[in-house]
Amino acid sequence: MNALRFTAEKTSNGVVERDFTVGEIPGVLWSPASGAERAPLVLLGHGGGTHKKWPAMTGRAHLLVTRCGFHVACIDAPGHGDRPRTAHDEQEIAAMLAARAAGEPEGPVVVRYNAHLAERAVPEWQATLDALQDLPEIGAEGPVGYFGLNMGTAIGVPLVAADPRITAAVFGLHWPDALAETAKQITVPIEFAMQWDDEHIPRASGLALFDAFASTEKTLHVNPGKHKELPRFEADSAARFLARHLGRAITSAV
Repeated sequence: MNALRFTAEKTSNGVVERDFTVGEIPGVLWSPASGAERAPLVLLGHGGGTHKKWPAMTGRAHLLVTRCGFHVACIDAPGHGDRPRTAHDEQEIAAMLAARAAGEPEGPVVVRYNAHLAERAVPEWQATLDALQDLPEIGAEGPVGYFGLNMGTAIGVPLVAADPRITAAVFGLHWPDALAETAKQITVPIEFAMQWDDEHIPRASGLALFDAFASTEKTLHVNPGKHKELPRFEADSAARFLARHLGRAITSAV
């Protein structure tokens, strides 16, 4: 078993940010600065081409810590952030960029590459969760949620299907091709976001993935706009959803 090792720490605006490693997996854990009270844990999955401290990840983490009192963790996906790329990573990224330059659909490449990354990332997330639950402020019995869009959904769907410790999840902005069959195995509460005018993911594809989840409680959020125009207020909705299902009261926004 790989133990968690903290490598750096800073505090700002009531949030403690601690860099860590689990074996060779780099991650970051955000926690409330006041006290060491045990609290639920939310796992954040970042998008393709970004990393664990991408502004969207940091912003969502601070929201979840300050408004819900959660601990929040994010790790770099394979080939992202502080992790080296393999020859396969470079090949798939080149194929995606070539499709973009030619004006061809990127979806087939993204779906294929994300499925490959998920195979590598799911066991890494499970090892990280094992290590995080050894921390006294988290514990092995505490509630765990997941929040990931785009590639974060591609990794998160098989992760949630495989790990019963995760009891609520927020997904969105992905194709159903490699995920629909796995989504049928998921029964925990789900909130799902999609963009009505997404230039990459057809409406029918987004709806098909939402429909595939076997959850008896699942909510679909649809907003007008293109793929990268998901409104920021959807993060507030995700916080309320996770607070409701992980057993925390949410404070009003300042």
